[in-house]
Amino acid sequence: MLRFCSLASGSAGNATLVEASDGHQRTRLLIDCGLGWRQLHQRLARIDLAPEQLDGVFITHEHGDHVGCVVQLSLRYRVPVWTSTGTLQALGKAQALPLARQASDGVAIAVGGMELTPFTVPHDAREPLQLTCTDGNRKLGIATDLGHATPHVLDRLAACNALVLESNHDPDLLARSRYPDFLKQRISGVLGHLSNAQALQVLRSIDHRRLDIVVAAHLSERNNDPERVQREFATALGRSAGDVFVASRNGLDWLPA
Repeated sequence: MLRFCSLASGSAGNATLVEASDGHQRTRLLIDCGLGWRQLHQRLARIDLAPEQLDGVFITHEHGDHVGCVVQLSLRYRVPVWTSTGTLQALGKAQALPLARQASDGVAIAVGGMELTPFTVPHDAREPLQLTCTDGNRKLGIATDLGHATPHVLDRLAACNALVLESNHDPDLLARSRYPDFLKQRISGVLGHLSNAQALQVLRSIDHRRLDIVVAAHLSERNNDPERVQREFATALGRSAGDVFVASRNGLDWLPA
């Protein structure tokens, strides 16, 4: 069985927990660790887990809302961290990860009873990766922090059973916001974050016949409307709004993949 939950999602911090279980083995992977030390403990405790029960962490890129306390976590509990060479270089000596493992586009990674396949995305980071996770039966796709969906991204997200997809901002709300122009341009640029319309285009473009669970993620608190995103995602999929979930800064409960 493959399942996942969001510990936090948004510009204040991002962390998603994925668990694979076959009755004999249980594998728990944290995707991004963009929380403070105390927050991480509290969010894990809510789902009856402790940091030392993690089998690994996958860091998608070096931005602070995705890295958080990963160095402290890895060093204290000897948790391996998979990330790209570029991300590791961007973190620098001040955030050295002696238990770092290399992640590369298209190269599958076995972590216990789970297999990860990273893929490159266009984002303003050194070597950003997103990924799919599978237990051999079900496939979860995760795609946040990308300025646009390339054919490669769409190909990687094909035939997923569950999908966590960025829907960061409404362009009109962003344009009218008090954000400085440089930040507006960064967010809406080709290396920034997916708008609602871009996320909808992803949903329409991929083969979603097997797609049972969809989570809208990394929504801007100031420049988006969660209920509108939920409705529009459901319409694009031909489902009811109740079939679409929205991950917030407070996280989201367990969902089956």
